[in-house]
Amino acid sequence: MKKFIAEFIGTFWLVFGGCGSAVLAAGYPELGIGFAGVSLAFGLTVLTMVYAIGHISGCHLNPAVSIGLWIGGRFDKKELLPYILAQVIGGIAAAAVLYTIASGKAGFETGTFAANGYGALSPDGYSMTAALVAEVVLTFMFLIVILGATHPKAPQGFAGIAIGLALTLIHLVSIPVTNTSVNPARSTSQAIFAGGMAMEQLWLFWVAPIAGAILAGVVYKYLGSEE
Repeated sequence: MKKFIAEFIGTFWLVFGGCGSAVLAAGYPELGIGFAGVSLAFGLTVLTMVYAIGHISGCHLNPAVSIGLWIGGRFDKKELLPYILAQVIGGIAAAAVLYTIASGKAGFETGTFAANGYGALSPDGYSMTAALVAEVVLTFMFLIVILGATHPKAPQGFAGIAIGLALTLIHLVSIPVTNTSVNPARSTSQAIFAGGMAMEQLWLFWVAPIAGAILAGVVYKYLGSEE
């Protein structure tokens, strides 16, 4: 149970910190943190949680990460569904708190509410194909970093830095394309409050990250083996 509570808290922090930076702090003409600031915020949420809960749950915070670690032989299948449920619920709880705060400002409109999307929902108008490719490739690389940084032969104590910086880089690349998912729990949490097209397009932000994670698990299981 401690593991599941840790995943709930960690995913809550990821969504509240990352999406919160986008909803509350990114848009101001002079003081807004912009794409770079939002990218850094997502990286910092993971970096801080790796050291806070990594020793409890492994700090997955992401259904695709849990699936990729399972495929890579680093995670027990029997804990897969409880982890995913904890992550999704943690993300939704964070989105609910974020919505409560954001809606307390006069003139607030839900809009896309930091949701992920393609076509009309893509920040720069990218197609479904572009979004699919970006999410698969970037999730693949994210899992390669995670699997490599947490390998027993990797330098110890630095995994959080590598993983946090990787997520920052991923956001720097793909915010204009999809508003960056690589995480079905993050996407689900925001889509519920954005509604409409965000919910209609949510399937892609489950399928693509999971596909990328599975590919990475297979590849790194081969790369990291002693054979």
